[in-house]
Amino acid sequence: MAVEVTWWGHATCTVEDSDTRVLTDPLFARRLAHLRRRRGALPPPGARRADVALVSHLHADHLHVPSLALLEEGTLLLVPHGALRAVPGLRRLTHLRVREVGPGDVLEVGDLAVRAVPARHDGRRLPVGRRRCPALGYVVEGEARTYFAGDTGLFETMAEKVGPVDVALLPVGGWGPYLGEGHLDAGRAAEALTLLEAAAAVPVHYGTYWPIGMDAVRPHEFHAPGDEFVRLAADRAPRVAVHRLGHGESMRLEDAR
Repeated sequence: MAVEVTWWGHATCTVEDSDTRVLTDPLFARRLAHLRRRRGALPPPGARRADVALVSHLHADHLHVPSLALLEEGTLLLVPHGALRAVPGLRRLTHLRVREVGPGDVLEVGDLAVRAVPARHDGRRLPVGRRRCPALGYVVEGEARTYFAGDTGLFETMAEKVGPVDVALLPVGGWGPYLGEGHLDAGRAAEALTLLEAAAAVPVHYGTYWPIGMDAVRPHEFHAPGDEFVRLAADRAPRVAVHRLGHGESMRLEDAR
């Protein structure tokens, strides 16, 4: 298998499989509202190139309209059902081919099959928003099966709806000192590996953004989740090869075997 995963920071990854480039939750901002990028350079212009970009849910650190505007003309953009109504800015992205999807939908992109799967997370644009859209994960199947979880907590049908997979891109932290409902921390992400029967895993969604002025508030929640996931995964899912990447670093599936 020749599958390569590059982590650009937060939930943004490039998955290259079967000569097709998949980009997850594109976020290319140095600052987002009260958040500042604290680690890792901004992704280079080449990171914006993709055949398909996947958006897991409507929160602004996952559906960031200015970042999506930087994608190349003609890029296929998959967003949750209802996103075009809930986020009017998406309608201005006329250079993209925007398509709404829901759990169970499968699209062919080149030689890949991209399947939307459920996620346990608040799918609204704002915490008090009226419009509810499903939060999604995606399974990208080509030479390997790669699971991008987006933001999610554990859910009862995870093994059935998602697994087994070859590579799991799992959130292990967040952008603030506390994780709310519907998230994986390092321990729950390690537990997810046992459900997914993954061969390899990459921890994401940590160590990139942090609220301005809160450097001294639980800073271990910014720095520690990646290493904690490596430690807990070794205990709970010892057969899984965990790749803790730095920003801009890549892993190939052969390395995991």
